[in-house]
Amino acid sequence: MTVAGQMEIIKRGTVEILLENELREKLENSARTGVPLKIKAGFDPTAPDLHLGHTVLLHKLRHFQQLGHDIYFLIGDFTGMIGDPTGKSETRKALSREDVARNAETYKEQVFKILDPVKTRVVFNSEWLAKLSATEMIGLAARYTVARMLERDDFGKRYANQLPISIHEFLYPLIQGYDSVALEADVELGGTDQKFNLLVGRELQREWGQKPQTVITMPLLEGLDGFNKMSKSLGNYIGINEPADEIFGKIMSISDELMIRYYELLSDLSLTELANLKLGLRDRSIHPMDAKKQLGREIVARYHGLQAAALAEESFVKRFKDNQIPEDLAEVKLSPGTSHALLCKVLAEAGLVKSNSEGRRAILQGGVKLDGEKIADENLEIACTGEHILQVGKRRFAKIIFLG
Repeated sequence: MTVAGQMEIIKRGTVEILLENELREKLENSARTGVPLKIKAGFDPTAPDLHLGHTVLLHKLRHFQQLGHDIYFLIGDFTGMIGDPTGKSETRKALSREDVARNAETYKEQVFKILDPVKTRVVFNSEWLAKLSATEMIGLAARYTVARMLERDDFGKRYANQLPISIHEFLYPLIQGYDSVALEADVELGGTDQKFNLLVGRELQREWGQKPQTVITMPLLEGLDGFNKMSKSLGNYIGINEPADEIFGKIMSISDELMIRYYELLSDLSLTELANLKLGLRDRSIHPMDAKKQLGREIVARYHGLQAAALAEESFVKRFKDNQIPEDLAEVKLSPGTSHALLCKVLAEAGLVKSNSEGRRAILQGGVKLDGEKIADENLEIACTGEHILQVGKRRFAKIIFLG
């Protein structure tokens, strides 16, 4: 493929490429010499299961892999025991070596559902970091100043608010940057929240006389609520090891706007196919429900196989039909301001009933369903995240979208 063609694929879904002209030069040199680029992305094994948010980077790695470049899937078994301070207002709890090792094994199993195992090099940064002497670690620390570290947004905020910052947290960006030195990486990928760490890698490579890596930042995938970053702690995630029915149902619950975002970042559709899909949705020749089903099938098939995807879709369609839910549901966006709210109040705010008391009566009379399940508790509180389908009686429906 031409360099221009490679750049088009690489740029899909990216937020920033630093520096784009450097990447183009590296691709041209690779094409001229036949030597593939070294593409690096690091993952700290801080949790045993990956969700779709994690796979945004994996899909970009796969793009590079399909273009013939060498992929280094770096498991931060050493850095995982420090804990990435990115986006944190307090020091992370350090993981034990046993926790890190156990989580790392599950990572290896899961990533090969996206990456080609034959063409992927799995490396652990303990291979070089654990060998650094105290003298070498001090030398590494001497390459950066405290003032530069405080330029990082989360460190700066914590310092300004007089929140504690442990010395070892300052080491994290340096150690991550040293990974790029050890691997002599040509390109490193990371989320937008990792930009500071990725740029440290460029600077350290210069210090070691290497050509600085190109930095590519990818967006942080929004969760089911369409607002917050996908996260297990927020409950707005889709785990790649979840049952097929669960994954398909969650995909079908996302908003039409978020569906396009998921297609761009998670789908294997070509750029031409993606453009045709967007056009079809705009001119209404493609129904959003059909587009979500296609996305659901693709995602489920990737992690559970084609047969499981077909069965999951069949199960969803049957539930949808049995509940007589219309395809063109009215969407109601709510900003509750609290983490939980009474269902009867949500019914009123959605315009499905005239008051909270009418909502309570409808629940007690067995006329209210939440996501297809009949509700009997008039005092039920629901989490104000994600999307839900509410039904009152046989004909009143609404898709509730909670805004963060």
